[in-house]
Amino acid sequence: MSSAALNEPALPVLNPQTYLNRELAWIEFNARVLALAQDPTLPLLERIKFLAIVSNNFDEFYMVRVASVHDKLKAGVPTNRPDGIQPGVLLSEVRQRVIEITRSQRATMREVFSQLEEQGVRIVETASLPSELREIVRRYFQAEIFPVLTPLAVDHVRPFPFISNLSLNLVVWLKRANGYGSSKHHEFVRLKVPDVLPRLVDLNKVMRRYGGDTSIKDTFVWLEDVMADNLDHLFPGMKVVEQYPFRVTRNADIDYEQEDELIGSVSSLVEESLRERRFGSVVRLSVPDNISERTLNQLIYQLKVDPERDVYLIDGALGASSLFELSSIDRPELKYPPMIPRLSPALSEQSLFDTIRRGDVLLHHPYDSFKPVEDFFRTAARDEDVLAIKVTLYRVGKNSPIVEALLEARDNDKQVAVLVELKARFDEENNLEWARQLEHKGVHVTYGVEELPMKTHAKVALVVRREADGVRRYVHLGTGNYNASTARLYSDLGLLTCNPEIAEDVSRLFNRLTGYAPATSYERLLVAPEYLLNQIVHLMDGEIAAAQAGKPARMILKMNQLEEDVMIQKLYQAAQAGVKIDLIVRGLSCLLPGLPGISENIRVISHIGRFLEHSRIFYFQNAPPDQRVYMGSADLMRRNLYNRVEVVFPVLDPNLQKYSLRVLNTYLLDNQSAWEMQPDGSYQRVQPGPDDVLVDAQNAFILDSFGLDGLPS
Repeated sequence: MSSAALNEPALPVLNPQTYLNRELAWIEFNARVLALAQDPTLPLLERIKFLAIVSNNFDEFYMVRVASVHDKLKAGVPTNRPDGIQPGVLLSEVRQRVIEITRSQRATMREVFSQLEEQGVRIVETASLPSELREIVRRYFQAEIFPVLTPLAVDHVRPFPFISNLSLNLVVWLKRANGYGSSKHHEFVRLKVPDVLPRLVDLNKVMRRYGGDTSIKDTFVWLEDVMADNLDHLFPGMKVVEQYPFRVTRNADIDYEQEDELIGSVSSLVEESLRERRFGSVVRLSVPDNISERTLNQLIYQLKVDPERDVYLIDGALGASSLFELSSIDRPELKYPPMIPRLSPALSEQSLFDTIRRGDVLLHHPYDSFKPVEDFFRTAARDEDVLAIKVTLYRVGKNSPIVEALLEARDNDKQVAVLVELKARFDEENNLEWARQLEHKGVHVTYGVEELPMKTHAKVALVVRREADGVRRYVHLGTGNYNASTARLYSDLGLLTCNPEIAEDVSRLFNRLTGYAPATSYERLLVAPEYLLNQIVHLMDGEIAAAQAGKPARMILKMNQLEEDVMIQKLYQAAQAGVKIDLIVRGLSCLLPGLPGISENIRVISHIGRFLEHSRIFYFQNAPPDQRVYMGSADLMRRNLYNRVEVVFPVLDPNLQKYSLRVLNTYLLDNQSAWEMQPDGSYQRVQPGPDDVLVDAQNAFILDSFGLDGLPS
């Protein structure tokens, strides 16, 4: 055994002092998103958007993560995670922190609404409208809302109706207007707010259609407010005693881990699971903070929720994710300046395949246009020399130019094979529809590897083309989905290459995905679940060995989340050996930096900005040149390393490696939109020094796709 091995620090034991709870860490990410909504330097409608993102994030958090903790509590399953927080205690801590953030969100919402009103953008109460305008809104209600509504009474013969996930509802108490029956006897009715109508009613459109007046601009009322103001139209002969909105969040996580013989087909399982999702147990009941005691008690009783754990009193409109509707109004002066993605001259002047043959192409979206990726598929579909196209589709969106290109390729008699990941959470239905269209065209559609629970999260495409010197394979590898919409909103990287070794690996990968080849090996790609973890550990060990030998050793790892135990232990071990480590983690990090004797060499920063940081980049200073920079689809999470098919690919071209390091360097220099994690798990916004140049990474990328010159310091 070498002396270096003898002196290598042991893997530290993870415990509550060295490992932050995943759920609590994720909540703090949303506190950072909320901070953008609170930033007075941002345009007002962008602040509204961040307020909506916070609510949208918490909806999914409760549907999936909190629901999972609920299940463990019900089953009496203790935690086996290093943080040691048991399910009951965790639910209490989650509730306390979410309430704090929600209160702050609502205070910010009132502030932003007030500032928007100064700019002529208003959300008003129906009852506050002038009588003539209120009457016009009533006409709109009678014509367009009333026909959609279905009041459901609850009494001794009519049970409390099922309340679907994330639906907004009104509870209405009524009494007979003619005085029939006891004066204390009130009838109970549930009225669903229809989600087929806009949540924010545009009074300008209402006035144009029903009043002929177009003078009201950018003024809105909540749909449930319009309904509440017109309940008499729904209940003739009754008098409304009181009414309140309520909103329910249910367990919406789907368990695909079933025995193969019980499955039938994957598509059938997904269809059945989607039907079951709406019936999940209630994990959150949101009500206004002025709700009456009897109404709240009735809801608690009917929905069977724990009042101390599951009930959330909200100041203002429920379901603030609907504010996305407000952020989309046409007021460009209240939004970020438009950004036009750039298109490389090399990609526009010649054939795309000719360009790729000349050298690898690295694209940084959304700063670089996503059009070359779409053109990759479109050109392949129309090129008479293309023989086959293969691709993995995880989240493609509703209107997908890439899927349209694949359908066109079949019309042109290309062989097309597509792995559609039906188990992409909350995109199952959309992906199922695309899969059926592709199958109808004769595309070879598969739904994943033979181990059903294993999601295919890799972003890989292969084009096989006949050329003068033989068959050549062209490849696209990315960190983000083949989704034209999110490519304008997410920060991702993509590589176009015809490198023979990478192309061979991609061919092997598709054979693994569509057939039975569990022993497949790869020369260049790091593929999960078989190889990725061990190969990253090997690269980390290389940095540890270099530090032990007295050499400068450095790792820079950019990802969305960091949670996996072995990865965190290796990072602690490397830090103790003297490796300098920068972790650029957008969301949750269970690793704690700056712990004396453990992680003093580790810095964790988070970037929250105009675009969602989604790219993954891994840099190892002392690795061989062709293994120094990697990119890919995987975060350092248990699910990515053990339970998904992921692809992490090398950047082989030296010039593109320099571009990659420029990207990392720009993030590390950011002193405008970066947050640094503290040893206690909290975050502080990075502040520039008196002599520092102000750097905002995303603004730098808008000016130059790969950011600022210079190697990371």
